[in-house]
Amino acid sequence: MIDVTSNRLEILLVEDDPGDVLMTREALEESDVDHALTVASDGVVALDMLFRRAGHEGDGRPDLVLLDLNLPRVNGFEVLDAIKTDAELRRIPVVVLTTSRDEDHILDCYDRHANAFVNKPVDFDEFLAVVRRIDDFFVSIVRLPSRERHR
Repeated sequence: MIDVTSNRLEILLVEDDPGDVLMTREALEESDVDHALTVASDGVVALDMLFRRAGHEGDGRPDLVLLDLNLPRVNGFEVLDAIKTDAELRRIPVVVLTTSRDEDHILDCYDRHANAFVNKPVDFDEFLAVVRRIDDFFVSIVRLPSRERHR
């Protein structure tokens, strides 16, 4: 999240499950999209990175956040609230990527201005395909704000 001059997609993955981190990393590495992936293993670390505190003062801001809901210390709903209520962060797209299929969680995330809610498939190949589609969508189809506008 430091190189703000390149055209690569800067992704912040907020995920505490090492297996899901590994699968996401693998899916992104197999895609044709130029990206940089940074991982926050819990909500506190994610907020420190996003708000540039606790050793992350020099970090840039991500172009996209992939956010799990079930996180230690600070949960995904709280991270989503912090992002979407902050004037400098709220334009960063947040894709909730979770195992939860609870309809209340879906509604709650959209009420908190998540840009998308995606269920993590259990199947390895399906998981890889979903992550690749998210990555491709935000590079090939969506127009993101320029980095200067949210850094």
